[in-house]
Amino acid sequence: MADQSQRPVWFITGCSTGFGRELAQKTLSLGYPTVVTARNPATLVDLVKGHESHALALELDVTKPAQVQSAVRETLAKFGRIDVLVNNAGIGYFGSFEESEAEEVRKMFEINFWGLADMTRAVLPDMRKRKSGTIVNISSVGGIAAFPALSFYNATKFAVEALSESLSQELAPIGLKVLLVEPGPFRTDWAGRSANQAPQTIDDYASTAKARTDMIRGYSGKQPGDPVRAAQAIVETVESANPPLRLLLGKPALAGARNKLEALKRDFDGWAEVSAAADFPADEA
Repeated sequence: MADQSQRPVWFITGCSTGFGRELAQKTLSLGYPTVVTARNPATLVDLVKGHESHALALELDVTKPAQVQSAVRETLAKFGRIDVLVNNAGIGYFGSFEESEAEEVRKMFEINFWGLADMTRAVLPDMRKRKSGTIVNISSVGGIAAFPALSFYNATKFAVEALSESLSQELAPIGLKVLLVEPGPFRTDWAGRSANQAPQTIDDYASTAKARTDMIRGYSGKQPGDPVRAAQAIVETVESANPPLRLLLGKPALAGARNKLEALKRDFDGWAEVSAAADFPADEA
């Protein structure tokens, strides 16, 4: 086995539960130097037990810039570099657009989007200097296709998708990579305690937003996706010679993304004549 200095250094946000925790368990088991973070570091004690030689557990709230900068400094001081940043920290929120609380929605954007952006900004200078590194942004199939009851959650993930797509084009000539991970329903805590819900409901949205919320809450713990297999897939993809920009995880995600492609094609092709007619005629251009 290669010595520690030759193994990739992973930095993962949101390791208390879900994808972050499973991914950290995977990288630690491989002997990779891994920085595991959570708002409550007590949740990380059992995660790093037995891996003390190559683990660094840190308190990190991605919405606090001082903690973001401190965590990156501590990582560079201990391991010398960050090879893979995994922006996993995130929360959900259920409610129709009209029912949703502005304060809760803004908090979600601070975590899901601005926290991710600040973490990425913090690690990029060192990655650019070394011309090596991968940014892994945990998005969702909900970053490709939107659903009732999730308008603002979808908006945070659509924003992550746009940022990542643009960033990947900026970083490719430098030698850096971006990977968008787009899971469908997995047995994490996302549909449980990790997602808040609008306190008031409007009857007009019973068949759309409420029905969708009830369905998602109802299958929490019974989703088809396996977080352990997801962690393995993420590591394999990061380490592949030519990783994609987007990695869908799970059959429902694959089906949902393909349905969105079909819907886009129907709109584009069905209205192509109207779209093209909006240009100046060729003889007037």
